[in-house]
Amino acid sequence: MDTKALLKKVRKIEIKTRRLSDHIFGGEYHSTFKGRGMTFSEVRQYQFGDDVRSIDWNVTARYNEPYIKVFEEERELTMMLVADISGSGFFGTRNQFKNEIVTEISATLAFSALQNNDKVGLILFSDQVELFIPPKKGKSHVLRIIRELLEFSPKSHRTNISEALKFLSNIIKKRAIVFVLSDFMDQGYERTLKIMGNKHDVTGIRIYDERETTIPNLGVVHLTDPESGATKAVDTSSKRVRRAYAAHHLEQVAYFKETFTKSGCGTLDCRVDESYVKKLLAFFKRRG
Repeated sequence: MDTKALLKKVRKIEIKTRRLSDHIFGGEYHSTFKGRGMTFSEVRQYQFGDDVRSIDWNVTARYNEPYIKVFEEERELTMMLVADISGSGFFGTRNQFKNEIVTEISATLAFSALQNNDKVGLILFSDQVELFIPPKKGKSHVLRIIRELLEFSPKSHRTNISEALKFLSNIIKKRAIVFVLSDFMDQGYERTLKIMGNKHDVTGIRIYDERETTIPNLGVVHLTDPESGATKAVDTSSKRVRRAYAAHHLEQVAYFKETFTKSGCGTLDCRVDESYVKKLLAFFKRRG
């Protein structure tokens, strides 16, 4: 993708997702993810209806009229986006590929954090950590994150979720809001996730395509694994084959949901042809 085309695509995503974060998610994000506590801001004169427990007696005695302490939420938080860029993301039978939805959701979350003056960082992973962008504030930083999500070419096409979680756990020491965006076609990450869940506020967002849930009867077709590159002839007219395919998908979904739930983490499912806006909004309202 040349520079002009890339900038045009970044701008298009910015306009779409910025509007969502400004008008829909900004307030919901703020109420969902609380700050670390309350910090003293100022004193002001007592007004009718103020809580008498907030009266600053030293200042009141000095000026011979009641003053109260005003506290503000200490809000500065860190959000980490952990995005799967393995080969299976380049799949979609309706409108968009899975990796395009990952980019849009990531951008929406990043702009929501930006609106609330929080830091945002990014980890792109396959079966290894491909890119780490340390958390920072600012619009130019968020736009860089979007550019990387759009353009980055991974060294590997395979998936290892555990490696990404392990890396994040080692590099981010303070508690963070973590969104893991993937199709979660992987297993063996329960131990690492358990450690992560004890340390950070973690949510897994599973992006999937309808054709990954069941396989239609199309006769003999040649299917290619986007991660290994292996091609295999599959007789989709066989009920046994179709049942095995559906069972394998359900097994992956069950592992994802059970592992995240047992680790005290949240889960969210987004199908590529459904509105992720409604799903995110419902998630924020549920959490808030």
